[in-house]
Amino acid sequence: MKLVGVCACTVGIAHTYIAKEKLLNAAKKRGFNIELETQGTIGTEDELSSESIKNADAVILAIDVKINGMNRFNGKKIIQIPTSVAVKSPNRLLDKVEEVLSCST
Repeated sequence: MKLVGVCACTVGIAHTYIAKEKLLNAAKKRGFNIELETQGTIGTEDELSSESIKNADAVILAIDVKINGMNRFNGKKIIQIPTSVAVKSPNRLLDKVEEVLSCST
């Protein structure tokens, strides 16, 4: 499974990076390919390429604020949750992503 996503919390520091780390680790354990961009007080890091977005099966938005570039994800299956869900329950989140994708095929 190929996933892309954006992590962004209200302050743009701690939860943004914790959510990213938790999602990366959970996806790795499942053998998923995941790329995550962060948006916060220091700007955008690890910006997603249009090719990565195009090839993704789904987009995870672990966000607590509006993000830049939402239009990049038009036409993609989007799962949007607060960063706290990615931090506390990354495995359950990926279960839900699998469920959503299996229902849409």
